[in-house]
Amino acid sequence: MGNLPDPKLAETFVDPTRVAHPPIRTHGYLDVLAPSTDEPVSLANRFMQSPLLAAVYERAWRPMFTRMFSYGGRGTATVHTELMRDITTGGGQKILDVACGPGLYTRQLATSLADGGACIGLDLSEPMLRRAVRDNTTDYVDYVRGSAHALPFADGTFDTVVCLAALYLIPDPEQAVRELCRVANPAGQIAIFTSLQTPLATLPGAEAAMRIGGFRAFGRDEITGWLRAHGWVDIDQTLTGQGQFIRARR
Repeated sequence: MGNLPDPKLAETFVDPTRVAHPPIRTHGYLDVLAPSTDEPVSLANRFMQSPLLAAVYERAWRPMFTRMFSYGGRGTATVHTELMRDITTGGGQKILDVACGPGLYTRQLATSLADGGACIGLDLSEPMLRRAVRDNTTDYVDYVRGSAHALPFADGTFDTVVCLAALYLIPDPEQAVRELCRVANPAGQIAIFTSLQTPLATLPGAEAAMRIGGFRAFGRDEITGWLRAHGWVDIDQTLTGQGQFIRARR
């Protein structure tokens, strides 16, 4: 069981001009969405709204899914560990974790933060955020219920913006990447871990299944192309089987 979130930490980051619903603190997180929202929802998104998945996500679902990306090996987990070490400089760093789920990465990203630092986890799923508040709240961490399609923060708010193991489930991933770029400051960095299109995705029935389920496999140059279009030119890309890690700086 974690600590309670820092009082009103998320409120200091949310831009009131970018929310259509007055922010409400509920269940320990700040909710900037109306109770019913027209946010596009796929079958995978509905799955992520399940309290049962939120309960088992960290212990069972996430480790299994991570191994699938590297065909059962540990390549994905190894690169992930290296990425987390490299992007967390600590101190007063301002970090945003988009589509944070139950907050495991949010808590890890905040490990070395000090006074002035903050790590904000944002997700659409209420069950996931309740689990994040319960299990992965620590110093300098707070959570927001919001949309990756329209982040409720001003331009250039964060030093580091991450979206780890989630972009392939977001209905409009290009718009989400556009938002990541917008809220990262000019000297900041963006880190993404997501799917990679491989021959497996073209097997009979695979494309239809992914389309119905709301899962997307990205081409090797697709996401890096979106980042370059928004001025991010220093881009590192590491492929791990069916996954790709991307780290970008301006």
